[in-house]
Amino acid sequence: QVQLVESGGGLVQPGGSLRLSCAASGLTFSRYVMSWYRRAPGKERELVASITSAGVRTTDTDSVKGRLTISRDNVENKVYLQMNSLKPEDTAVYYCNAKWVAVGADYWGQGTQVTVSS
Repeated sequence: QVQLVESGGGLVQPGGSLRLSCAASGLTFSRYVMSWYRRAPGKERELVASITSAGVRTTDTDSVKGRLTISRDNVENKVYLQMNSLKPEDTAVYYCNAKWVAVGADYWGQGTQVTVSS
């Protein structure tokens, strides 16, 4: 059974930092592109960043470039999102995603709440 378990969310003041973690189990981690998505209140879910097994990163959201950085550990089967210089507009539920397009595999974590507020 595939499980993606996020952790590290919480309440942080503007300008602060958080590091989200996602622990994956039940899958061949190195086969999957790992991503972080987020859904802010009243908005659609958006892709924050992705990383391939080889460590190639893509960031689709201009508003997070230079502040939110994805990384992965293929030994520990974990993916991380380092979040710096946080802004109130970063408030959202953050979701971990594992995708292997070739076999149609697509898995989601339960999400972790990040709230940026003074």
